Amino acid sequence: QVQLVESGGGLVQAGGSLRLSCVASGTIFRINAMAWYRQAPGKQRELVAAITDGGTTSYADSVKGRFTIARGNARNSVYLQMNSLKPEDTAVYYCNAPPTDYLVDSWGRGTQVTVSS
Repeated sequence: QVQLVESGGGLVQAGGSLRLSCVASGTIFRINAMAWYRQAPGKQRELVAAITDGGTTSYADSVKGRFTIARGNARNSVYLQMNSLKPEDTAVYYCNAPPTDYLVDSWGRGTQVTVSS
């Protein structure tokens, strides 16, 4: 299967930027789309951004115009550029490879993003 490892989280002031990275290992040829989710304390996990194998992107309304998702050239990585961060962006961010006929739903362990006001 696939293992996903996130990095790049941290503490940043409101208005600042962070770039999250996710690197996949294992049977990466089975990965099609990739996505970023986040979960704030006391809230459900929510989809932040997704990118298909063909490069089509989609975003949650709350991050449109501020966040950008991109795949690496080797297809085993995905990035989330986060600009104009707000305190409400504070959450644990998770990398996800959605299930396919040949891949189970795969998740990283998450990286903490904290935005101070």
